[in-house]
Amino acid sequence: MQLSISYKQILKVALPLMLGTFIQSIVMITDAAFLSRFSTLSFDASGNAGLIYVTLFMGLTGLGDAAQIIMARRIGQGENKALNATFQSALFVIFLFAIVFFYLIQNHVGDMLMGYSRNKELAQEQINFLSIRSYGFFMGVLMLALNSFFMATGKTWVIMVSTAFFATSNIILDYLLIFGFWDIEPMGVKGAALASVISEGLTALVLLVLLFSSKERITYGIFSKFQVTLKSLRRLFNVGMPLVIQGFFALATWTVFFTWIEQMSTYDLTVSQNIRAIYFLAFVPIFGFGATTKTYVAQYMDAKDKTIIPKVVKRIQFLTMLFLLAIFHGALLYPEQLISIINPEEAYLEDSAYILRMVFGSILIFGLSTPYFQTINGSGNTRVSLAIEIFGMIVYIAYAYFTIKVWNWSIAAIWTVEYLYFISLGALSLLYLSIFNWRKKEY
Repeated sequence: MQLSISYKQILKVALPLMLGTFIQSIVMITDAAFLSRFSTLSFDASGNAGLIYVTLFMGLTGLGDAAQIIMARRIGQGENKALNATFQSALFVIFLFAIVFFYLIQNHVGDMLMGYSRNKELAQEQINFLSIRSYGFFMGVLMLALNSFFMATGKTWVIMVSTAFFATSNIILDYLLIFGFWDIEPMGVKGAALASVISEGLTALVLLVLLFSSKERITYGIFSKFQVTLKSLRRLFNVGMPLVIQGFFALATWTVFFTWIEQMSTYDLTVSQNIRAIYFLAFVPIFGFGATTKTYVAQYMDAKDKTIIPKVVKRIQFLTMLFLLAIFHGALLYPEQLISIINPEEAYLEDSAYILRMVFGSILIFGLSTPYFQTINGSGNTRVSLAIEIFGMIVYIAYAYFTIKVWNWSIAAIWTVEYLYFISLGALSLLYLSIFNWRKKEY
């Protein structure tokens, strides 16, 4: 059944996703806070190594997003029994990608890090983190497939519950494993990685229990029979591969950016890692309403009333800005207090706070742009969104290269790149939606 486009229903879908993202943000902030108090080296290493892991994990996320889009479209078309094939195909393909990414980290990333890192001690800490964290790919297989199903059906409270469970277990394990307890020695960055993997495994089990106790599993025939079909695989790759490439290169660009900053100095890297950690607060409404946009657009692609999707997008934009100001206003009004939660070292406080206040406007632009960009994804035109993302990444990496490698700008000036990237993303998305007939896409 299609979702209502009322503000109440939009919030009913988005709020659990936002709360889930908020809980994840708290986990990231807690990770950073614990590790910065353990050692600055561990803090910097987990930040850079975490970007490498997330860059690869975004490949799996792209396939999960594709499954969500396709399943939501089938619901909008009233083809309930078509969801099982998409769900099982997503499980199968995500598992194959997880094997590949695990192999790359275990066998090749370490040499790469030692090759390009200026600080070899930092590189070794990153290797220590990734050698354990890479097991999380396998935990992500179930989590992503199950999350895509629940988001497609609009049952987003499940995501909130599972994320709350993940956060609670992860924070407890983080503290115990990073600093040590009883006869267990402090594990530092390895402890942070192990805590995340264990928590993800437990969360996947919770999601499975919630699936098998839900009426939706019966309604949509999930696991009713083995149903990995060529047709469903073809659809998944058609919609998903651009998202895989898009997610991978978007995060790879940020990974390169932080690598270049590390090559400037460890001081600039620590300042930038402080900003990155606080960024996750801004992602709460942006990602929550972004995922909501995809579900709504996919469900209403075949609606006769062509004004519904633009109306939903405007409402989502309004709500995104409202929640952004509520959640992220501290970046403008009291950045010092936010930064001190992440990293209490006074040496990094002034520059970190200045940059955080400066990039506040770019986050507002990102909040306005995301519903346009996710409308393209939700419509199934993922090759177009990939092209837009690639253009934005080229602009981003070129600007970063010249400001860091050629002109030797200050770290604050370098961070203005965020404005250029988010403006590019929003302007090109709006241009495409205004000029082209994006509703014709079949999948």
